[in-house]
Amino acid sequence: MKNVIVTGASKGIGYATAREFAQNGNKVLAIARNKEGLGKLKREHPENILSLEADLSEGINTDDVRSILTDVDIVIHNAGYLINKPFQKISRAELQKSYQVNVLAPFLLTQQLMPLLNKGAHIIMIGSVGGVTGTQKFAGLSAYSSSKAALSCLAEVLQAEFADEDICFNSLALGAVQTEMLESAFPGYRALVHPEAMAKYIFDFALNAPSVLRGQTIIVSRSNP
Repeated sequence: MKNVIVTGASKGIGYATAREFAQNGNKVLAIARNKEGLGKLKREHPENILSLEADLSEGINTDDVRSILTDVDIVIHNAGYLINKPFQKISRAELQKSYQVNVLAPFLLTQQLMPLLNKGAHIIMIGSVGGVTGTQKFAGLSAYSSSKAALSCLAEVLQAEFADEDICFNSLALGAVQTEMLESAFPGYRALVHPEAMAKYIFDFALNAPSVLRGQTIIVSRSNP
């Protein structure tokens, strides 16, 4: 059994991923601001789901995390914030929230969780194929894609910094998955991949990738979008 933290766990990929870990016998701390979504997840797996209601744009009190989990094996930074707006119309507040949720929150939460990480812990940043250099880019997603690029780079830098410790950092740059966020970015588009399928991939990657991959950004995409 692993102790797992999943952020943005009240819907979409985060919800499906938390459920995938829980139904396979792992203890999951699901973090999100949506109380209703967290409640539904907990009712599905009352023995394996622990929940923490928190708004990542305002930060997380890690004492709250410590009171629930005393040690951690896997952290999946899944929470994301998307703005679909022309570059010149994005406000400072919107840009700051995008980077707060997509970059600063994973940075600070990882920093605060370091004392709790078990030997062999795996930290996964859920990025976007749009945040990978050389991939197709889309108008309106300047804040989102650039922040996800920073998140992927963070995983690579942290692996270099902790190269002498048995901790693994990787980033998954996801393509189109049928979620509310995809609908916000590309209204009316229908993706070939659904959250449940992506959750199974993340589950397997979290458990098995550290033996062969460290400090990598892996594109996981059937389509973009």
